[in-house]
Amino acid sequence: MSSSFFLKKESKINKKRKQTLEVKKAGKLSKKFSNEAKVSSSKDDEEIASDDEYPSGNEAIGNNNNLTFSSDEAEEETPQDKRLRLAKQYLEEIEKQELEKAKDRQLHDQVSQRLQTEYLDSVGKLRKNIAASIYGYDVENVVKLKHKKQHLTLCSLALAPDGQILFSGGKTQYVLKWNLKNNRVVGMFNVEPYNEDINKGVLKRRSHVIAMCISSDMRYLALADNGKTIQIWCPKELKHLKTFHGHRDVVTCLVFRKDTHELYSGSNDRSVKIWSLDEMAYVESLFGHQAGVTGIDALTRERAISSGGPDCSLRIWKITEESQLVYNGHQDRIESVKFLNDENFISSGMDGSLCLWSALKKKSLHTEFLSHGQQANGDANWLTAIACVVNTDLIASGSCDGFIRLWQASDHYRKLKQILKIPVEGFVNSLTFNQEGTRLFAALGQEHRLGRWLRLAEGKNQIVIIDLLRNQTRKDGNK
Repeated sequence: MSSSFFLKKESKINKKRKQTLEVKKAGKLSKKFSNEAKVSSSKDDEEIASDDEYPSGNEAIGNNNNLTFSSDEAEEETPQDKRLRLAKQYLEEIEKQELEKAKDRQLHDQVSQRLQTEYLDSVGKLRKNIAASIYGYDVENVVKLKHKKQHLTLCSLALAPDGQILFSGGKTQYVLKWNLKNNRVVGMFNVEPYNEDINKGVLKRRSHVIAMCISSDMRYLALADNGKTIQIWCPKELKHLKTFHGHRDVVTCLVFRKDTHELYSGSNDRSVKIWSLDEMAYVESLFGHQAGVTGIDALTRERAISSGGPDCSLRIWKITEESQLVYNGHQDRIESVKFLNDENFISSGMDGSLCLWSALKKKSLHTEFLSHGQQANGDANWLTAIACVVNTDLIASGSCDGFIRLWQASDHYRKLKQILKIPVEGFVNSLTFNQEGTRLFAALGQEHRLGRWLRLAEGKNQIVIIDLLRNQTRKDGNK
């Protein structure tokens, strides 16, 4: 009897021990399960469940057989995986921070470069070397523009500052406005009704546009219609605004001072006149040339440079100082003059010479004789047009020899070096570059813009647009 009592007591003790062990085991499982849920939620960004949603204690005893775990939930993140994950997150944060810093630095550098460029441009000391990077032109995509309203010789071009609009004039009374995005005419106007001589009945002459220029903000278009007057038009609305009187002979050349509404004009009456388009009024006249003025140019400063044609002289007019500087060097009539920058300029003439000058010296730094060759009778081919990209070393010249030639002002603007020849047909009466120097526009014709003493039957009366090929890694002609 005593033995059975001890057996029953022992069995009750064992039973209580088993229940206690099962409770502890269930509690450990519930804690483990909740920890795994937290780890998986941190990886997948899911909602974290509370421990109350999972059975624990005595509840886990009855449902112990119903607990099931997936393989993903059962896997724990090892210390090595955690270190790897944290390292990746740290690297991503560093990359984002460095990318933001790089953008800020790049923006800062661009702003600094632009401010420096604008400052150097304002003081006339900006210099860019782009001629050495030009190695050719796009032969297959040369654009040729023709229109029935300008079936005669093209004489002048005026390019908008943004390079998207081009005005053309010739030996007809019409001025055409071209949209260079689609190479189509988007407007035109007739200068004939505003020909003062015809209206007064003094002289019946045909109007043709031999000179044009456009202001930097594209508010005004000035043109000379082969008479003594200057017509002012609105280039956007194509409306006539004003007609200036004052010259006593044919107006031959026009230019706006950069970023202003100050207009300079040259005439066969041997004078240079200044006009203010803000007041639409005459300002003053500059005298000194002994023959008709054939070319004129100006930059930002209150200075103008002009060529005196048959008097073979060039003059820089210091307007505020009321003085002038005289330069001599050509052997025959001077046709054109252009500023390269505030210190250097180029000129061309009937003697076939292309000259490079410094404002500080009376003689040319370099003269390229017979730059466009000779005619059959031994005379030099007349340079009829020149152009340049301001504040760079790139120059273009045209004649009647069938080529437009590109030149580089090398050796710190002391020498001229030919870099490219572009074949064309006829007289090159006007040349102009876009601001970047990537496109060249030429007005061609069978005759010279100022007369009809020579005619090239093979010439074409048209506008030619040439895309220049540039290599940014090309320096001094070498890759």
